Amino acid sequence: MKKAGKILLWIFGIFVLVLAGAMGYLKFALPRVGAAPEMKVELTQQRIERGKYLANHVTVCIDCHSHRDWSRFSGPPDTATLGMGGDIFDQKFGFPGTYYARNITPEGIRNYTDGELFRVITTGVDRKGKAIFPVMPYHYYGQMDEEDINSIISYIRTLKPIKNVVPDSKSDFPMNLIINTIPQKASLTKMPSKSDVPAYGKYLVSAAACIDCHTQFDKGNLVAGTEFGGGRKFSFPDGSLLTSGNITPDPETGIGNWSEENFLALFHSRSDSTTLSTKLKPGEFNSIMPWTMYGGMHDDDLKAIYAYLRTIKPIRNKVVKFIPPPLAKR
Repeated sequence: MKKAGKILLWIFGIFVLVLAGAMGYLKFALPRVGAAPEMKVELTQQRIERGKYLANHVTVCIDCHSHRDWSRFSGPPDTATLGMGGDIFDQKFGFPGTYYARNITPEGIRNYTDGELFRVITTGVDRKGKAIFPVMPYHYYGQMDEEDINSIISYIRTLKPIKNVVPDSKSDFPMNLIINTIPQKASLTKMPSKSDVPAYGKYLVSAAACIDCHTQFDKGNLVAGTEFGGGRKFSFPDGSLLTSGNITPDPETGIGNWSEENFLALFHSRSDSTTLSTKLKPGEFNSIMPWTMYGGMHDDDLKAIYAYLRTIKPIRNKVVKFIPPPLAKR
């Protein structure tokens, strides 16, 4: 019996050592994406303008890194807060921790080299070597064209500096260990020719991370097999519930019966001056999708996105897009 007890004790001790070693590896040896590149991005007017377009209307960096005015449809950014950060993404939205959008104005990124900005945007590892949770969809940004990333860096360098100290993000257990396994080395691509419309649309859909919101979400992960089929839920502070739409080409529950004109018209109508200037009443339909920003995309880009979405697998999933808060039902 004593010998058996000693054996069990040895087995337990080895198990503890292996577990401690694994936890130490996850905590201290990862992430491993390589050093930030040595680079200096030249701030040309062409890059700044391209970066402004991308950051405001495609990758919509400005959306998450500014304060949004939720008294108006789709919460357009307050122009006095562009890039200052501070928005919270926490357990109320299904995230495994409390994550804050960083200050990306020149005041917030003054200690970042261009190479460090490039690395954090494309791999999710900050200047201190720490992993960030992919609220910012860096996996998709890491598949963009290098010149587009350089353009975004150029643009945010020109934002008005705003002093705003943002709290550190914190992951719950076990995500505080798992998070270090998430960053990956960038797999940069070349932007397809605009003449290859579906391929160019796919590039834009990836850069805009459309799949993240239009796919069901559970315990911090997208649910495989539901890509673009809608069904991800988002709660508003007033108790109303938004569910993302099905954007697959299913004719009954998706956009299979939409024409290109229908598709463009929706973006135009939800981002026009009337929509922007209208104050919402309590309980009225609202959306977290930054329509007012995506609506600023060039029509040719929206047409390319439409063309690509027509090529993906149809998923039958009928979605009730908006449920008003209890008070609105009375």
